[in-house]
Amino acid sequence: MPGRFKVAICGAGISGLVAAVSLSKYDDIDVDIYEGASKLAEVGAGVGMFPRPWRILENIGVDEDLLRTTPVRPKTGPVPSWIYRKADGEEGIEFFTLTMQGSFIPLHRPTFQNVLVRHLPSHYKLHTSKRLTSYTQTPDGVIIHFEDGSTATCDVLLAADGLKSAARTQFLKELAEKATTTEKADKLLSCIDPVWSGLVTYRALIPAEKLRELSPDHRALEHEIQYMGKDGIVVGYPIMNGTVINFVAYVARFELEGTPYNGSWSQEVDVAEFASTFAHWEPEVQSLIQCVENPSRWAIHTVKPLETFVSGRVALLGDAAHAMTPNQGSGAGQAAEDAYIAAAVLGHPSTNKENSEKALHVYDAVRRPFAQDVVEKSRFAARISTLNWPEEISRTVDNLETMDLKLEALSRLAKKSREDWEWAWLTTLDDDVERANHMLLSF
Repeated sequence: MPGRFKVAICGAGISGLVAAVSLSKYDDIDVDIYEGASKLAEVGAGVGMFPRPWRILENIGVDEDLLRTTPVRPKTGPVPSWIYRKADGEEGIEFFTLTMQGSFIPLHRPTFQNVLVRHLPSHYKLHTSKRLTSYTQTPDGVIIHFEDGSTATCDVLLAADGLKSAARTQFLKELAEKATTTEKADKLLSCIDPVWSGLVTYRALIPAEKLRELSPDHRALEHEIQYMGKDGIVVGYPIMNGTVINFVAYVARFELEGTPYNGSWSQEVDVAEFASTFAHWEPEVQSLIQCVENPSRWAIHTVKPLETFVSGRVALLGDAAHAMTPNQGSGAGQAAEDAYIAAAVLGHPSTNKENSEKALHVYDAVRRPFAQDVVEKSRFAARISTLNWPEEISRTVDNLETMDLKLEALSRLAKKSREDWEWAWLTTLDDDVERANHMLLSF
């Protein structure tokens, strides 16, 4: 028996797969998943889930499988999490431990993806080597055009095709054609290409045993650590049941934000490319860098704020809609929230093929303001963590004579960091779902 309507999901990353698993509880919605790569291979290493997005993973039933891959268990109440150290000197200063209401759950990104795939219903079709290049909206639905020359049809397209989204390009050109002024059309078209954030990251996975041999009591073996210094950050935390340390080093040049990045956006590099930047940092940072092999460099690009995530029966999800800097560890969580709300509005009993466009506008109204606020908070968090806020904080602390004065100066930074991050554990998606349901009932 035919379903209410057919949904196509383009992109089998976190947002696309969470959308698919979330939609699987609606037996009357047909779902096809299209992935551009020839096989599923999620790019990246570590990813973390804060209490707010973790609730989604519980709701869609993948939490227990994910917990088998990490020693961390969800807790309620105050939970110590990230340790902050000012590390750009011979001796580090530990000045803050971020305490959350609930647990931060560290995960291995490819493992996360594999768990989601295992939870797809057997009747779902996951098509690989199907890279979306464009789509055509017709009165009867959406025609998807793929790189190999083939096409597919659907009633609703959820485009989760990443930072360099072809769907976003088509989407914004579509909206620009309908714009009432040249100025508005130009503004829409200016959002097609991602923009460089001024950040470059160097990522690697370090075997925990290797770090333990070099530094048996290293904090990153047991904790989430953020080593902070002027124009740089080094992050380390255990994943994969503590057998691997996720390592990320950031180099910031915020004066170049918005300018073209010269070079490949991602590629393998030699450790020497970034090691000299941190050569004067504290010994714990040196130990991490000494353990790094085969790092990859990533120039962090973001998406300008879009005026909508929806055009007709097409909706953007995840990085295609709001790629952000990783400084609040929330890109994956926000992608999951997009997916969950999109599935909720499409699965609502009042939604059908004829009014699916209205349902997608509910998704946009609920998700876009929140996601774009997190984008801005993540951007500002990068300034805090690289000691670019408050202005001259690094030099100020270095010139203070006593440790008490240094800690007092750093406390302002810590307070702002906590305040801007509290949404990740003090709010839930329940209110957003309720608001979406209320809007849908007005159809």
